[in-house]
Amino acid sequence: MDLTLTDIKQDKAAWRQIAALYKTAFPADERAPFWLLKRKALQGRAQMLAAYDAGQFAGFTYLVIYRDLVYLFYFAIDDARRGKGYGSAVLQALRREYPEQRIFLAREQLDDQAENAAQRRTRHQFYLANGFADWPCQIKEASVIYDVMGMGGDNVTPQEYQALIEGWCGSLMRRLIDMRVLAK
Repeated sequence: MDLTLTDIKQDKAAWRQIAALYKTAFPADERAPFWLLKRKALQGRAQMLAAYDAGQFAGFTYLVIYRDLVYLFYFAIDDARRGKGYGSAVLQALRREYPEQRIFLAREQLDDQAENAAQRRTRHQFYLANGFADWPCQIKEASVIYDVMGMGGDNVTPQEYQALIEGWCGSLMRRLIDMRVLAK
């Protein structure tokens, strides 16, 4: 595997590949409008990184960064490459890129009654195996509540999360969307 992460900026072909994967990898109620993700990345408020293996598209990450926090907002590997080590390779590359930062993510809650309960457990185990730990908080984004996992230091505080989100989308939109850290 010859994995590279590339900030795609104005690469139209990469944006199309990522948009297609984004629509299939995340449920509708967990997807921000793609135009918004793209706009914020082009404004420098986020990083859209495409993962390539020897020049072939393998997946993407969408990062929102604030001080020492790196929020892995979206992360997906192409269907044909899942289960082959690409996800772990991407997370290792992020750790090398941000060695002093706290990297965190919001993950679907473990729920045995959920339609995708087995997938949620598998995803949780994947992140644990790749150095993430469960953090004692949750994130509410719109109507969905997620469990938080992170690596590289202490738990994200509600104040840090609010500052990160406001830096990404602005204070008005943050209030409209209701994105916040909850005590667990």
